[in-house]
Amino acid sequence: MTADAAKAEAEAARFREVDRAIRDEVGKAIVGQADVVEGVLTALLAGGHVLLEGVPGLGKTLLVRTLGRAIDLSFSRIQFTPDMMPADIQGTSILVDTEGGGHELRFQEGPLVANLVLADEINRATPKTQSALLEAMQEKQITVGRRTIELAEPYCVMATQNPVEQEGTYPLPEAQLDRFLFKLVVGYPGEGEVHAILDRTTGTDEAAVANVASGDDVLALRKTVRAVPVPRRAQEHAVRLVLATQPGNDHAPPVVNEDVLLGASPRGAQGLLLAGKVRALRAGRFAVSTDDVRAAAPDVLRHRVLVNFRGQSEGVTADRIVASVLEHVRPEGEPDA
Repeated sequence: MTADAAKAEAEAARFREVDRAIRDEVGKAIVGQADVVEGVLTALLAGGHVLLEGVPGLGKTLLVRTLGRAIDLSFSRIQFTPDMMPADIQGTSILVDTEGGGHELRFQEGPLVANLVLADEINRATPKTQSALLEAMQEKQITVGRRTIELAEPYCVMATQNPVEQEGTYPLPEAQLDRFLFKLVVGYPGEGEVHAILDRTTGTDEAAVANVASGDDVLALRKTVRAVPVPRRAQEHAVRLVLATQPGNDHAPPVVNEDVLLGASPRGAQGLLLAGKVRALRAGRFAVSTDDVRAAAPDVLRHRVLVNFRGQSEGVTADRIVASVLEHVRPEGEPDA
């Protein structure tokens, strides 16, 4: 074994060790939802943001808070409301007393200045406030007047939204949705999981979640993820999947041409490869396969496909579109449907 191969194997082993430790620790407080826990951690380790969609009471907020405890990261929570202004999340200058009896303006940082930011009910924020969050997500900085504050890495926004209650909400624009690596759908727990939740939450004992990793660990694991090679076959498949979501493209199935207004951009292909790299490392491999790319497709693409009016009127969903794309576009060597 060469020195480079030995180093790669050691880094992959370290990745699996830390990843498993974090998931085990989160599992002390979160019952079930293994796919959601895995998806949230994948986004963090891939350097992306994640949007969690589900009805209230399914543990979305608890999941993100628990992740912040398991990893020694600064954590903040923003409960968005329609009257919230950009200064409420970015920070503002306030007048404070000085020792000499005078006054001075001092900048007080807002909750966006943290490593892990929970944006609760993000679709209740006005477009003006959403744009402030968008700058933090994309540029890893906030701008207040002439002041620009660089946000410390690792930086990750984990946002939640309720898919049912639409009164008093502002749908996220496509530009902001595209900044999320994943959109994860949080479903209802099963009967046995509900019993386990009640056992944990209606008694006197509270799950103790310990720090098992640090911010430096996350940054090191991100470097490991970036170093995973992508064979040409896997990259070509990711590109074709993204092209197949775009109406009028040669790779698009009929349902896309009929029912899709906008498809995924190259940022979708980036997400497929980054998520595929994390999946490969978890499986003990140091190369991305087409299976890794395909497994990531629903979470990476569902919020990047905009169904047109015709599709909406017939009940077509983005998930159905992505499933059709996966069925239509097969890996190289397999005939397309």
